[in-house]
Amino acid sequence: MSPTEPPTTEPPTSAPDPGDDRFVWQRLALMARPRATKANALAALLAILLGFAVATQVRQNQVLGLESLRQSELVTILDNATQLSARLDQNARELQATRDELISGSTNGAAALTAAQERLDTLRVLAGTARAHGPGIRMTISDPGAKVAPPLLLDAIEELRDAGAEAIQVGSVRVVASSYFAQGGSGIEVDGTTVTDPYVILAIGDPQTMSSAMEIPGGLSESVRGRGASITITQSTELVVGALHTLSEPRYARPIP
Repeated sequence: MSPTEPPTTEPPTSAPDPGDDRFVWQRLALMARPRATKANALAALLAILLGFAVATQVRQNQVLGLESLRQSELVTILDNATQLSARLDQNARELQATRDELISGSTNGAAALTAAQERLDTLRVLAGTARAHGPGIRMTISDPGAKVAPPLLLDAIEELRDAGAEAIQVGSVRVVASSYFAQGGSGIEVDGTTVTDPYVILAIGDPQTMSSAMEIPGGLSESVRGRGASITITQSTELVVGALHTLSEPRYARPIP
């Protein structure tokens, strides 16, 4: 029998050094590798459904303002916008013609004086220091349950202005840019004057445009009725806004010469 040869031994393999960069990256790769578990599959499905729901909601919010309206309401809004655009174009042409006449010097001093007086009258109406008349609407809000708060009346004024109202009166108070609304003891205070139920609002402007703006879904009329109050809107071809606003002397602001 031949002598047994001693077994050959290989040098032991050393364990990876935890400080080795390759070992660190291998561990990170194993940790980041997705595992096909039920939890991961469910999470992925929920993420997809959530993304779809968010996209759908965004699209609905973008078109809700018009898609919720009836065809007749859309036609009315389009017609009102067309009429308003035509009036603005006409006003722009008239102002341009007046400007050209004044610049060219083809008119005498009387024409310049007339243009200045018309401009002054317009500014007085906007400032509330002159009575105004013209077509418009009369809006009455009846609130026997005292649920109408000052912010709702302020919303009414803002929506009327957005619809082109040029002169507004609430009760016996002329509403101007500096007007404020506050809760009073027996009603709502407008510039310090208490206005009681029912609240009557007069607005001069295009009657059809303003009436349509008040009846838009989610607008003023719906908000009033949602509080248990009632609202009536009457269009008029001739309306008088007779209340006047008293201007106060500014304490700090001075015109630049």
